[in-house]
Amino acid sequence: MRRGALTSLASAATAGLLLTGCGGGASASGSEPELTVGGAYIPAPPTADLAAGYFVVTNSGGADTLVSATSELAGTVTLHSTEGGRMREEKSFPVPADGTLDFARGGNHLMFEDLTRKPVQGDTVTLELRFEKSGVRTVEVPVREATYNPANDKSSTSSHAPSSHASPSQPSAPADHH
Repeated sequence: MRRGALTSLASAATAGLLLTGCGGGASASGSEPELTVGGAYIPAPPTADLAAGYFVVTNSGGADTLVSATSELAGTVTLHSTEGGRMREEKSFPVPADGTLDFARGGNHLMFEDLTRKPVQGDTVTLELRFEKSGVRTVEVPVREATYNPANDKSSTSSHAPSSHASPSQPSAPADHH
């Protein structure tokens, strides 16, 4: 009887250790975010005052939050949502674990304000997206024709054109909260 009790106790302890070892980082909500930015573009604006920007953040890890954006194109880049035809400035946008954050016409978007120049079709604009956990991601964003619609783009077999991939600009730098 005593031998059976010790064997059961040893088995339970071993199982507990195995489960403890599996617990770290196994859940997407507890893991680090793994972000890529694709499909980025800026429609050529009709004036030199404002421009809009669109992209998709794909996350194959834990949740993160987009907290700000900057660009050499503008004195200010703000985050906006659109609901019921009304645009509203936002302080941040959640990037769900194992999900996407879409910035598209008629919905979430960036506003480039106080432009340093008028972007024209064919230009490429450097954009820095700052995330709460992932830090800064630098994206090279093409300026497209004013009526560009990515759903009608037959020039690429992928929505993640090479010029719109994100890369960490300084992966070890902590996120700066504005």
